[in-house]
Amino acid sequence: MRVDAKLIKSGLVALGVLAGVAGAQAAMNKDDIAERLAPVGEVCLASEDCGNASASAATDASADSADSGGSAGGESIYNNVCSACHETGAAGAPIRGEEDAWAARTDQGFDTLLSHAINGYNGMPAKGGNPSLSDDDMHTAVTYMVEPVMDVPDDE
Repeated sequence: MRVDAKLIKSGLVALGVLAGVAGAQAAMNKDDIAERLAPVGEVCLASEDCGNASASAATDASADSADSGGSAGGESIYNNVCSACHETGAAGAPIRGEEDAWAARTDQGFDTLLSHAINGYNGMPAKGGNPSLSDDDMHTAVTYMVEPVMDVPDDE
């Protein structure tokens, strides 16, 4: 039986290619794969600070709590977490102090507003995107935010 030289050469080339691929795969480690698959960035809304505001607000809130021996002040939390949207109206957020913007919301009552702030509602993330805030911190912030447009019930 006669074997064609071209067939032998093709077979040897194929074996060489396969050996090279197998060698390259063996040399690849999990760290290299993870590095190649790592995200190159993140997406956030223009009104957000991609997590940086939340982190700084948590730090500020912790500092305020340590200084006062209690929860952070509503104005401080509002300025660090809520104001990005509630001062500009971003994503349809009602602007602090604008009665017309808050009317339908305040008609639902303070407890509903607080629940929306804690759990998120429509485009607003839970706790304004800062999960380190306690429910008491949210109560304080929502109280500060809506005081200009509604009577806030006293704590029981």
